[in-house]
Amino acid sequence: MTTTQPAAQAQVDPDKLMRFVFRAVEEVGATLNTALVVMGDKLGYYRIMAADAVTPRELAERSGTAEPYAREWLGAQAAGEYVAYDPGTGRYSLPPEQVAAFTDEDSPAFLPGMFQIALGTLQGAERVLDAARNGAGVGWHEHHADVHAGCERFFRPSYHAYLVDSWLPALDGVVAKLRTGAKVADVGCGHGASTVLMAQTFPASEYVGSDYHPESVEIARSRAQAAGLGAAVRFEQAQASEFSGSGYDLVTMFDCLHDMGDPVGAARRVRDALAPDGTWMIVEPLAGDRVEDNLNPVGRAYYGFSTLLCTPGSLSQDVGLALGTQAGPKRLRDVAVAAGFSRFAKVAETPFHQVLEVRP
Repeated sequence: MTTTQPAAQAQVDPDKLMRFVFRAVEEVGATLNTALVVMGDKLGYYRIMAADAVTPRELAERSGTAEPYAREWLGAQAAGEYVAYDPGTGRYSLPPEQVAAFTDEDSPAFLPGMFQIALGTLQGAERVLDAARNGAGVGWHEHHADVHAGCERFFRPSYHAYLVDSWLPALDGVVAKLRTGAKVADVGCGHGASTVLMAQTFPASEYVGSDYHPESVEIARSRAQAAGLGAAVRFEQAQASEFSGSGYDLVTMFDCLHDMGDPVGAARRVRDALAPDGTWMIVEPLAGDRVEDNLNPVGRAYYGFSTLLCTPGSLSQDVGLALGTQAGPKRLRDVAVAAGFSRFAKVAETPFHQVLEVRP
């Protein structure tokens, strides 16, 4: 009788092991900090600290919260170097860089929205775990409301910073059309941040925003009404492959193509809906074509969102192509070519986004 001997186990370097253990401890603290940042944002802690250094008691009094929570929250934020602590005075302060990152909602560096969408995403992790076992999906509409609100709060500052001054001017001839009066479809518009911004900047044009999520469409309508945009902007509930209208000078998709179950079908609908000299602008998360291009902090966050949010969302729909958040220009180009487009170019990028110009 013969027996199989186990393979020799590689010797463990105890120093490397402990470095990894402490890195893992840091990761646990970072995971918990996602909830703490959302807590600080929703309770107004960051906004209070933007004005002055505080003790735990002062923070509690000014925010109308219980002191033990303020005390422990401040300790965690100081340990993570999100706030500064002065042992001599017992006061905690918010450095100017963190003031910008946590309180200026118009800054492209604004962070609470990213934490909010991350926390909302984590609340659906158990459902995604079940879906991974059977290949099913989890729809956008099935996630916690923090996913929907956080998504807008995360992406809207970038739209405000770049869309009008950088992204649209990078498209051939589009700004001139918008100024004189163009027909625009904003597909996958969510809460309508991008649609409203374009309509405010180029009021001579007319806009149709569409999204499959009815609650988001209602919010978009209320935002347009509050902005006083009138009949030049309307919103409809529709799948990306079924949005209404034709003869569009510009069709836009902001951070949504990779979420679609049938992006090729959506692209074909765009091709049919465009005017002969129209433009399809795709704004997608920044990504390279190879895995090794995306092995960085931004790629790590996007791969995480892709696993827990975007890929399950695609798999919940017909076709379920599951491009993934880190699809890269080549895979996006393949979608456009399959739909009948002949011109494709990357025209701009930011630390979080890539902007693609697609033409018939």
